Amino acid sequence: MAQEYDNVSDEELIVLLRDGETRITDYIIEKYKDLVRRKTKSMYILGADHDDLLQEGMIGLFKAIRDYDAGRDASFYTFAELCITRQVYTAVQASNRKKHSFLNTYVSFYEGKDAKDDEPLELIQALVSNDTRNPEEMVIDRENLEHLENCIEQELSPFEKQVLELYLTGMSYTEIARVLGKTDKATDNAMQRVKAKIKKFI
Repeated sequence: MAQEYDNVSDEELIVLLRDGETRITDYIIEKYKDLVRRKTKSMYILGADHDDLLQEGMIGLFKAIRDYDAGRDASFYTFAELCITRQVYTAVQASNRKKHSFLNTYVSFYEGKDAKDDEPLELIQALVSNDTRNPEEMVIDRENLEHLENCIEQELSPFEKQVLELYLTGMSYTEIARVLGKTDKATDNAMQRVKAKIKKFI
């Protein structure tokens, strides 16, 4: 079946699916499963069970297949990416509400581990990239991070928290704007406010 559809565009596949070729659903799911994995992996930093996030990502993909409109939406890939991300992010938000915590652990503020010395890379440095202090002066221990989390919870607006959460997954401002249904400018302005507030806390 894969070879049969390999040279057919996603948009044409959706048309064929609507015409009754139901096998195409399985083909698209197989084709896009790696995209689902990438999106759920980036969101995993925000919490929730990884298997649950995979399931939510697949639900988002199903919704994209069901709802795609070539006359209204961009490419199917772009639409599917948006549907998957929104579905997973909604699941993460629901999970975090149950835990009554904005950030589940201090790891949320770290980008990853350095391959050379296995030390955490401080994502907080990216948030305050214009700060004139040395990186050593910006190290945040667990106690200080707990204080920072409390300040974030109290000082950031709901929209600013959403922008920060998605920013921590590595999304660009444009991607964040698409997920939240906002303009690039509104998202950029919110992130600048977040950075300014965080600078005051640290």
